[in-house]
Amino acid sequence: MSLGTTLARISEIETSLAPPREARNNPASASGSRFAQILGQTALGEATPVGPGALGAVAVARGEIGQAEQPPGSNDSARIAQYRGAVAGAGVGPWCAYFASWAARQGGVPLGENGEGFGSVDALYEWAQSSGRAIPAGEGVAPAPGDLIVWDEHVGIVESVLPDGSIRTIEGNSSDRVSQRTYGPDGGGAIGYVRLG
Repeated sequence: MSLGTTLARISEIETSLAPPREARNNPASASGSRFAQILGQTALGEATPVGPGALGAVAVARGEIGQAEQPPGSNDSARIAQYRGAVAGAGVGPWCAYFASWAARQGGVPLGENGEGFGSVDALYEWAQSSGRAIPAGEGVAPAPGDLIVWDEHVGIVESVLPDGSIRTIEGNSSDRVSQRTYGPDGGGAIGYVRLG
């Protein structure tokens, strides 16, 4: 699915979730579409600006949930080979960073100084630090949908932040597949986040 098709579909969904016209005309009862509110919600319930590319990466990642290794435990499949294609010189191996690189590229916000993507979580986070995109955990900045969430040797994509501060993610190479996970406000011990776009 192309980025244009994905963004058009997001617009259709947003329109269908918009409050009735009378609610839109009453600021006390609505402030924009429900879809935009949900995607932009942080742990504090405030909107955090995130580029459309980052939200495009979330939409792309959602479409991959359930893609699994074949055979299980192999770090490989025809689809995972496509994720590796987003990273220069990639080979079969742990693929969470390949998946994040692929989703970001599909969303229009390629990772790396030249869009080369990353096969290593450490290299990805080092790039984020050197480019001013890293947000260390505990800095008082809530993650936003479309941010990458980084742990020691694993990376995922923040899908949403729930009103209680819990963080819902989409992760490649999680139980040998692309999986949705939910963590507490500490992100399950995340070391930091990477702001895309």
